[in-house]
Amino acid sequence: MASVTLSAVEKVYDTTRVVHGVDLSIEDGEFAVLVGPSGCGKSTLLRMVAGLESISGGEIRIGDRPVNDVAPKDRDVAMVFQNYALYPHKTVYQNMAFSLKLRRADKAHIDTQVRNAARILGLDTLLDRYPRQLSGGQRQRVAMGRAIVRDPQVFLFDEPLSNLDAKLRVQMRTEIKSLHEELRTTSIYVTHDQVEAMTMADKITVLRDGVIEQVGAPLDLYDFPANAFVAGFIGSPAMNLLSGRLSREADNVKAVTPEGMALPLPTGAVGEDGLDIFYGVRPEHLSVAAPDDPHGIEGVVDVVEPLGSETMLFARLGTERVCALSKDRLSLAHGAPVWLRPDLDHVHLFDRKGGARL
Repeated sequence: MASVTLSAVEKVYDTTRVVHGVDLSIEDGEFAVLVGPSGCGKSTLLRMVAGLESISGGEIRIGDRPVNDVAPKDRDVAMVFQNYALYPHKTVYQNMAFSLKLRRADKAHIDTQVRNAARILGLDTLLDRYPRQLSGGQRQRVAMGRAIVRDPQVFLFDEPLSNLDAKLRVQMRTEIKSLHEELRTTSIYVTHDQVEAMTMADKITVLRDGVIEQVGAPLDLYDFPANAFVAGFIGSPAMNLLSGRLSREADNVKAVTPEGMALPLPTGAVGEDGLDIFYGVRPEHLSVAAPDDPHGIEGVVDVVEPLGSETMLFARLGTERVCALSKDRLSLAHGAPVWLRPDLDHVHLFDRKGGARL
């Protein structure tokens, strides 16, 4: 196993810069997830670590070894792709053994590695089957097994679950996390799905337009987003971000929407008078309140979605739509008035101009 260090890494296509001086350290044995919207540069970064993309600037180290000019086959990494890339004419055993045969490993070593990987992944009874005889989840396990047998220093995952249905995605992300707990091999996992990132990662790196927005443990990013972009991206349903302006008189500070609606603030809220802000509150921290609640915000019911264990309520506060998540079963009609109370201990304020957390 080994750490992975990116120092001022850049990628330029012709005159278009897609990765902007990224600095990132991934510790030995860590499961790191790169997450962000399409086009943010996460897959490009992964491919540069693998050696499938050249580096326009900066340095990548695997362990203590710079690998900028090292061929992909000599970097001691194994990659699992979005498409399984299995050989259709080879059995599961032959697919998993193929990379070791190319290395001219002896038959006993190949057999030991393949059968050990098959045991870990629950493929013991499928070794004689062909890819066409497997389900999508089984094919993805074979692709993972092909990576495991190489016993690499680093595993690289490029959106490996995106071709699976919802139920299989949940199952496979649990299996990948369990696999990591057993092997403890340094892993870098790319996804656009923040739920995958939250549930699997030891550390999340949020990217936007080739720039790192924030790095940290999943719950740190969830509880203390560095800016409005991270706040809106991490969490499902997403954080509500309402436009407002701070009004400060002596020690009294309040937030007011463009329609003049007052938004309650926590004690000690910071920000200068007249500052344009985003007022952030997560759906689970927004509850239905009584009409006379001093911290209640009046709105209008838009949609109620009963999910069984909880109810998702969408309401209009002025011109903006918000989501509230309740453990209660709500019976509210479309267009009915509703008062929503934010938990002031979980209100976030962001500078609307730059997006930074206040």
